[in-house]
This record gives sequence, structure tokens and C-alpha cells, in this order.
Amino acid sequence: MSDRDEKLNKGELIDIKSLIGDADGGDFSLDDIMAEYGHPSAPEEETEARFNTIDLSTLPRPAPRPEDEALPQGPGRVLAFPGAPPEPEEPAEPEPPEEPPPEEEGEKVIPFPQEESVLSAFVKKINRKADDYAEHMFEEDESVDKEEVRRLEKLIPGTDQEEDEEPRPLRRPKRQEPPPPDLPPQELARRYARGLKWMRTRVLLLFLLVAVSLVQILVPMVGLNWPAPLDQPQLQCCLAAALLGTGMLLAIDQLLIGIFRALRLRLGMDTMAVLACGFTLADTLELAAAEAPSDRLPYTLVCLSGLFFLLHGVYHKRCALRLSCRCAASASAPYRVTLEPGKWSDRDTYCKWSGTQEDFGSQIQADDGAQRIFRLVCPLLVLGDIAFALMVSVGGEHPERLMWALSALFTATTAFGSSLVYGRPFHKTARRLSPSGAALAGWPGIAASRTGSRVLITDGDLFPPGYVELNGFKVLGDFPAERVVAYTATLIRDSGSGLTKLFHDQLRSMGGLMRRAEALACHEGGGLSANIRGEQVLVGSAAFMKLMKVNLPQGLHVKSAVFCAIDGELAGIFALSYTLPDTVFPALSALMMEKVGPVLATRDFNLIPSMLQQRFKLAADKMAFPRVERRRELSDPDQLHEGVLTALLCREGLLPFAESIAAAKRLRWATRLGAVLCCIGSLAGMALAAYLTSMGAYTSLSPFNLMVYMLTWLAPVWFLSGWVHRY
Repeated sequence: MSDRDEKLNKGELIDIKSLIGDADGGDFSLDDIMAEYGHPSAPEEETEARFNTIDLSTLPRPAPRPEDEALPQGPGRVLAFPGAPPEPEEPAEPEPPEEPPPEEEGEKVIPFPQEESVLSAFVKKINRKADDYAEHMFEEDESVDKEEVRRLEKLIPGTDQEEDEEPRPLRRPKRQEPPPPDLPPQELARRYARGLKWMRTRVLLLFLLVAVSLVQILVPMVGLNWPAPLDQPQLQCCLAAALLGTGMLLAIDQLLIGIFRALRLRLGMDTMAVLACGFTLADTLELAAAEAPSDRLPYTLVCLSGLFFLLHGVYHKRCALRLSCRCAASASAPYRVTLEPGKWSDRDTYCKWSGTQEDFGSQIQADDGAQRIFRLVCPLLVLGDIAFALMVSVGGEHPERLMWALSALFTATTAFGSSLVYGRPFHKTARRLSPSGAALAGWPGIAASRTGSRVLITDGDLFPPGYVELNGFKVLGDFPAERVVAYTATLIRDSGSGLTKLFHDQLRSMGGLMRRAEALACHEGGGLSANIRGEQVLVGSAAFMKLMKVNLPQGLHVKSAVFCAIDGELAGIFALSYTLPDTVFPALSALMMEKVGPVLATRDFNLIPSMLQQRFKLAADKMAFPRVERRRELSDPDQLHEGVLTALLCREGLLPFAESIAAAKRLRWATRLGAVLCCIGSLAGMALAAYLTSMGAYTSLSPFNLMVYMLTWLAPVWFLSGWVHRY
């Protein structure tokens, strides 16, 4: 249209066919131009006043053509065609500038079209598309066969779609510590087993020292008197110092670790135990060297009890590490359980895949979650104890109470359950997982379990080797039995189904060989298709054969079978027997209890939710069932795994897989809660000891009363650690 306007402006010739063509079937007709740039219903004077005009009669006209003369002219206003005799021009009378020149009779004056705007063209294009869509919107619905739709819905199982979760708030990544060396599990198992029996003996000896110290406290409390010369207060203080010194020698390795942590500015509860024992021993020697007999006893009982629980928790942790390393070393190519971020439906998902022992030795040596919490709280406890001790003694004008205040404050803030909070539940969990062939890979994998909410379940998890049997097969038509079995085994092998070994063994027993399949396709209806040597082969369930319109025998009653069709004709039927292991039900219950939803990433076309629910009464409605392409992607053995290692599995089946996930989540929760309880107890003990020492209330802060207080805060940690493995 812009080219034609340019020609008009330049005075070039106008082809009548182009005008008629534009009006009939071009992009813009004359009515369109008038509707777009003018208003036909408006008065003509108003139109001429708004637009410039061109008189076509003044343009040069070409010679007349026969086809132009034959064109009919309609009624109404007539446009002078090129080729008509020119009319004589009459001089126009001068008109006022505000009035437009008058039209001559017999002529048509059209307004000069302005250039069309981009917005106007876009709006017209959208309107034209909307009109076309409105005219054809019901054609597709009318052409669909309703019976065919119902047939497909009946034969094709329903699948679940992934949901896009709201983006999580970005967190600043934590500063990562350099990981320990990745040693082989065999070497670590030998290292942890070294000196384990002697540690157990030391724990028993510490318990005997605690019993002797308890007797020393209870004898005067019940009103009994020591025989001479044990009735001397200085001698009793010397005996208490000897008991505490012996206990410190029995736990010297843990005390040295506490000192080493202090030198690295990573204080823990073992550092607090070192300071408590040191100040208590100094207070005991001060009481023994005092000239006047004192009416109080040092906190030897509480310090020895703290050393006993500290060494007891370390013993449990070393036993757990030894069991886990031995289990991980029992298989050269174990299954790795990793937590993949955003694997399914934008949620962190547990995956099980065959791999190596890499990263297990490094993660198993990392500090546990309780130690990481104590590293934040213990420096505050040390500063608070020293500050309160100085305020009570020096600030309260009682400098003689300094050593007693330091001993009481540090003893009250050294939690008994500091090492039990992780060591004891870890040991109990390792003893449960080890017989089933699972080993947790240290705290990094346990800590990451906080975000794990989905788990991928494959064919081998539900039905390990030996739980699916071939009851027999029947060959139909004139097809050779070896070819039917070979075709079926080839498609099942190429699809990666869990039935591969079963059909491969059957083919080998017949002396057959696998074929080469081309254009393998997995269908949502529960089957496979491929081309083998120019023949179209279909392998799948009965529903898939009906979907592909393959005729099945009348009266066929086979619950689970594999059908093979060649070129649209049924060639073989393979009857299968699925036996669900008894361990699947408790495994799924453990996952559901921890709110970990199963995702069926199966490749066996018979394993669909309806079959699992009808045959085995599994809660298939609580399991996600992706599309066939997504299931193949999730169960691809060659995919990359970037998640953190949670556990190593040395046995097949769903039980060790599910138990390791449940154990990791429960152990993390129990450890964090137990560590928080220990910190709260320590802070409360510091405040209580500071108040009582400032008041000089030794009777209220006696060793026995402080022992009861410490055991009270130990009780929830003890019961919590014994609950983790009960699921």
C-alpha cells in the first residue's frame, strides 16, 4: 500500500487491475482505507478538511485497453478511470483559506491516506487472528471420537506432573572446613578397633571411682562417721584429690583432645571438662592444705561423673565408626545413596546408584553436629564462668571464694550428655543398619538429610533378583520360539527393565542370541516398540496390546504377563510371577513416617500404581508416578550425581535403602535437639552457680545437689538417644 501511495505522489501510472485486486482480495480494500483513516459517515467537508486530496483526473492517463472498457461500472459515485478523455480544467475561484475547494460534479475526490502506524497494524492483525480462531475453535472438539478418548484413558495409566516449587531464599554459603583425608574404610576400621577394649575397661574403672566418690559424699549425709583416721577433713580432701587425679589419668586421651581444641580456638565440652577438673583439683588441694578444717567437700563426684559420661560417649562413637567402616568395606562396588538437589518436582531427592567408596572415609571422620554447636557456645560459657567467678570473689570482696567459684561454675556448665548426644544414638543406629548392609557416611550426609523429601524407587528396589519368576511361555502362530524369545529379550534389555536377567537366562537356556533393535520407543501405555530386521516388534502388557489393536486370545486370564507381537500379530505370551518381599512394607512405613515420598522410577511396564495397589495392597496413591520419558531419565544409570553422600549399601532391596534414609533424618534431629538441651542446661547451671556462690550457699550447692542437677539435664538426652533406632 505504501508503494502505491508513493506512485500517486510521483504522478506515475495506476494499473486498474491493481486497484481492483486491492479492493477484492488484497491486504487493504478501499473500505478498509476509509474506515482506518476517515469516517465515511462524516460529512464530506469534514473529511476534506482533515486530509489532503488528489484529483486523479489531472494524472496522465495511458491508452485505453479493451479489458478496461468491458469492466462494468456500478451505481454511486464514479471514479474516473485512466484512459477516459480528460475534462477541461476550469480556473478555480479564489476561496478563503479556511474553506476547502469545492468538488466538481462527476469527479470523486479521495483523501490521501496517511502512513499506517505500527500499533494500528498490530491491532488489526490480532483481531483477524481472533476471528479466525473463533470460527474454528469447535472444529477440533467435533472431530474427536469420544469413545476413543475413553478407551485411551482406560488403557493408559495416569501419571503425575512435576510441580514448580517457590524459589527458596538464597542463603549465604557456610564456610567449609578442609575435609579430612579420604582413607579406605578397611584402614579406618582397623584404626577405630585399636584400643577399643582398653577404652571399655577404662569406662568401667571410672564408674568404680564414681561409686567410691559417691560413698564419700553419702556417709556424712546419712549421719554416719568415718573410722579414725578417715574422719579428718584434710584426709578426706586428699582422698578426693587422689580419686580425681586417677580419673583424669584414665581419661587422659580425651583431656588432651580438649586441650588441643583450646589451642586451635575450637573449644568443646571436652575443653570445659579439662577446665572443670583442673579447677576442682586445685580447689581440693587448697582445702587439704588449709590450716582450719573446712565444712565442705570439693566437687570430685561431679567431675568424675562428667569424665565417665565423656569417655562412655566416646566409646559409643568409636564402636559406631568401626561398625560403619566394616560394613562399607564389605563390598568393593557398593550402592551409593546421595541426596540430589531439585531432582524431582524441584525437591531434594534421594538416589541409589552403583559406585565406589569414594568420600566415605573423609566424611566419616568429620566432626558431628553436636561438636559444631558446642564450638559456638563453649567460648561464651568460658567467658561467662570467669567473669562470674571474678564478680563473686574479687568483686564481692571475698577473694577466698575464687577457686570454689571457678570449680562450681565450670563443673555446672560441663554437660554430662555432651558426648552421648551423638555417640550413643549413632552406635545404636549403626548396630541396626549393619545387619541389613547399610552404613551412614558421617555427619555431612546426616546434616544434609534435613531437606530430603523424596526418594527414587526402581525395579530392583521393589523386586530384587529372584522375586520375579517366569512361569512359562507360549508361542503363537508360525513364529519360531527362539526368535520370539530373542525379540522379547532384546527389547527388554535395551529398555533397561528389571526383567532383563530373567529373559536373558531363558534365551541362553534355549541357545539363542540377542538381536539388534532399531528405533526403540517406550510408550506410556505400558510397552515397547522397535524394528528388528525389518519387522515391527511390540512388547508390553495386555493393555498395551489392546491399545495397539493387537488381537488377544479369548478368555485369557493372566494377571501379570509379557506379550510379544510381530508385525501386528500376537507371537508370544510370557507368564510372570511377582513376589513382593516382606521387607517392603516396613521400609515404606519408615519412609512415610519421616515424610519422605516415594517416586516410582520403574522401567518394568508391569509395575504401575494400579498393579501395586491391587495385587500387593501398597499405598500407591502416596507414590508419585512420572511420565515414561521422565522415569527413564530418573533411572538412567549413566546420569551424573552431584549430591552429598548419605550412606553406602552392600545389599539389594528397599529395606537398607529406606532404613539408612530414616536413620539419617532421625539421628540428625536427635543430635541437634540433644545438643540444644545440653547448652540450655549449661547456661542455666552457670546462672544458678553464680547466684549461689555469690550468696555463699554451699549447702544448696553441695556436690550431691549439683550431681542431681546434672543428672536431671542428662535424662532427656539419654532417653532421646535411646529412641532414635526404634522405627
